[in-house]
Amino acid sequence: MFRGLLMGAATLLTPIAAAEVQLSGVVQSTTRTPVASARVVLDGQPGGPWTAVSDISGEFSLTLPAAGKYQLSVEHPGFFPIKREIATGAGLIIPLDPVRELIQSLEVTSTPDTIDMETTAVKRSVGSPEILNVPYPNTNDFRSALRIIPGMIRDHRGGLHLQGGSEEQTLYTLNGFNLNDPLSGRFDTRFSVEAVQSAEISSGNLPAEFGKGSAGVLAIRTHTGDDRFRPSATNFVPGFENRKGWTLTDWTPRFGVSGPIARGRAWFSNSTDIIYTKTIIRDLPKGDDRSVSHRGSNMLSTQVNLSPRHILHTGLLWSQWSAARTGLSALDPWETTIDRRSRQWFFHAKDQIYLSRGALLEVGFAANRTFGREVPQGSEPLVFTPFGKRGNHFADAVRGASRDQILVNAFLPGFTRAGSHQVRVGTDLNRVRYEQDVRRTGYGQLDGSGTRLYHTEFHGSGRFARRNFESAWYVQDSWRVIPSLLVEAGLRADWDTLVRSFSPSPRLGLAWSPGKRNTKVYGGISRTFDATSLLLFTRPMDQYWLTTHFFPDGRINRGPGLSLFTIGANHRPRPHYDGLSAGVEHHWGAGISVRADYLQRRGGRGFTYVNSNDSTLGPVPDWVRGAGASALDAVFDLTNLRRDSFRSYSVTLRQILRKQYQWMTSYTFSRALSNAVVDVNADDPLTAVSNSGPMPWDSPHRLVSWGYLPLPRKNWAVAFLLDGRSGFPFSVRNQIGEIDGPVNARRFPTYFEANLHLERRFEFRRHMWALRFGANNLTNRVNPDTVNNIIGSPRYLQFHGGNGRSTNFRIRWLGRAAR
Repeated sequence: MFRGLLMGAATLLTPIAAAEVQLSGVVQSTTRTPVASARVVLDGQPGGPWTAVSDISGEFSLTLPAAGKYQLSVEHPGFFPIKREIATGAGLIIPLDPVRELIQSLEVTSTPDTIDMETTAVKRSVGSPEILNVPYPNTNDFRSALRIIPGMIRDHRGGLHLQGGSEEQTLYTLNGFNLNDPLSGRFDTRFSVEAVQSAEISSGNLPAEFGKGSAGVLAIRTHTGDDRFRPSATNFVPGFENRKGWTLTDWTPRFGVSGPIARGRAWFSNSTDIIYTKTIIRDLPKGDDRSVSHRGSNMLSTQVNLSPRHILHTGLLWSQWSAARTGLSALDPWETTIDRRSRQWFFHAKDQIYLSRGALLEVGFAANRTFGREVPQGSEPLVFTPFGKRGNHFADAVRGASRDQILVNAFLPGFTRAGSHQVRVGTDLNRVRYEQDVRRTGYGQLDGSGTRLYHTEFHGSGRFARRNFESAWYVQDSWRVIPSLLVEAGLRADWDTLVRSFSPSPRLGLAWSPGKRNTKVYGGISRTFDATSLLLFTRPMDQYWLTTHFFPDGRINRGPGLSLFTIGANHRPRPHYDGLSAGVEHHWGAGISVRADYLQRRGGRGFTYVNSNDSTLGPVPDWVRGAGASALDAVFDLTNLRRDSFRSYSVTLRQILRKQYQWMTSYTFSRALSNAVVDVNADDPLTAVSNSGPMPWDSPHRLVSWGYLPLPRKNWAVAFLLDGRSGFPFSVRNQIGEIDGPVNARRFPTYFEANLHLERRFEFRRHMWALRFGANNLTNRVNPDTVNNIIGSPRYLQFHGGNGRSTNFRIRWLGRAAR
């Protein structure tokens, strides 16, 4: 009887088992590169939908109830989605087209609008369509384009600040390699906006592979081309403006071409830009009111598929800049400025080998070389007055820096244990070198009557070189507990020859999608470390300075007094930053999505130079007299006393429309505070009695909105940008140049900018063109960037700088029209 029951059950189940169909396939880009974490959905039959996620090799597998026709949908952030009907059968090869600017409507008719369930970090990104279409000022400058990303702000000097951090607290990567300046850690690289495929910022709970950036990561990806030739040219017609008379102000021609080297196997993309910029200061007399700069760059990227599972990526970036009268402003006339020259070479290569069972090995090398030259207009001492500066800049400098980087990353074969696991391990090795030859003269301070208050001279050698070796390893597990729940746990350790201690940084994050996959709740905690700054650790090797103070009748009051930098302990604790992030994202229909994010970051044991000198300690040491001084003014010792804090709340609303049209609005409330706001250095030895307050880029309230929208008339579109924020803080100084009262206690006026452009796309002589015209700063609001902050000056708290309304004209050649 028991045997009969078993045979009956087998008979009933056999048709069901026989009816099941296993469907497998691979998701790849148009250049045959596997696309990991793509969401594959099949529907159209009873019991559906059926969902799978591609692995690191782009492969996926689904068990379907029966053979037949299904509706296939494949989505991945950064790629155009695919929706089509398929029939079960042989394995599928699904090509995804990277998001790019659309030239003609027949190419692709939708843009991606998906929840990214493959990360627990706070991520925001812009692609090439937004970078090319949003009318931000200086559309030739990629750094200027980054201001359209919520969480990224640009200060008066052009510095970038991600989530309240200083510029060197962000890790900048180009195709996965470290792009930070080897000396300063800042983002000083320049290249054409046409070269950029996407720019993505990540904050909060970062993956363990990312270190050296407590504020977050800016990851830049460049185009690599495909099997279609795509030429373009932009702004090849010079621009004229009526600013103190008609003049050639800016000319920024850009040229690009991409396509196959060998169809189906090798591709390239090359972008070139030439930038001529003339800056006119309306508060200065004509003839002394303008500065001119020239810049050029070229970015070449290639991909060669040595085999279907062996891919080689290479890239070469060259840029050069020459700028006369750098620093010209209403308070800094031309004789106080400097002429700057700089150049950079950046080469990288990455070899990707896809192994069996979904494993991947990446090995990469990058070399970065930078050179800078600073030449003052003369040799006269620089003089600070309540009315501005006089004389010549005091530093004549030659600087060179380099970074060599080796990356090794490995995705281990996935396994199942209480869910699926993808483990990734890797190491990051860097050799950094810096050398300089700086010769400084001196500077002085006058009061409102022209009486000399003090004079500073530099002594010693400003020529030296220093190296640093950095190493790091990491391990991270992406644990998919169930399809709607992701847990990421990672551990990273950093070491370098300057700090000489291993610094572990654990990370833990979670992402959950309740119900249908149109909502995501995410958050995490982390500890991160910044890269050790050569700029900070080489200050004791630089020149020292002697300062003499005077009575009103010209007699010496005190001095000359010696000031210098020292590093006492050989092994100092590495500064750490503890972060907390949380957010929720929801997608409605019609392409509308809303997200809310909270970020908190607290820094401890931060490096800062503090004056440890006590003038009451008795007689002046002999070594001070040997330096030509009669007093010891300041001994700035490197300490771990810095404390930083940042928190932000943000809400973002976005809608993606048909083709490439979309709009976005975001509001952020944030505070960036520190107890070491003023950073003392030889080129700006400013001190503050109370050094706690808001950072110079602190902007509590910010509203940014942009869009590229279709007009009722065919081939016409409107682009806009609204950017409003709290004014940046600044400090006031007394007659001798010291900060008076709390640091950064005052603010610039509220900043607001409204840009509106119209664009017409048309075909002419079998080629596609785009003609754009419009106005920047439509309301003609003056947004000053300079202030007279000297107490007692007749111009005290008078603001200067900023640009009024300006017209904008752009013409682009988009290539041959498709037939």
